[in-house]
Amino acid sequence: MVKTLNVRIPDKIGQRLEKLAEKTKKTERFHIKKMLEIYLDEYEEACLAIERISDKNAKYYMSRKVKKLLEL
Repeated sequence: MVKTLNVRIPDKIGQRLEKLAEKTKKTERFHIKKMLEIYLDEYEEACLAIERISDKNAKYYMSRKVKKLLEL
């Protein structure tokens, strides 16, 4: 299944994307999909980290305690 999105971007970003596509001989669509794949992974991880830090019931350990628990 494929989802289609219409997105407005500033001219400056559009120009950069055009130049990148020309230089690499790949489509703008290719680069946008690749950037989203990479950025989405990082963004999801950051959101999860923030969610965990915000958890009032979370327990935190010093690295030496973790090493001891894991017998490293």
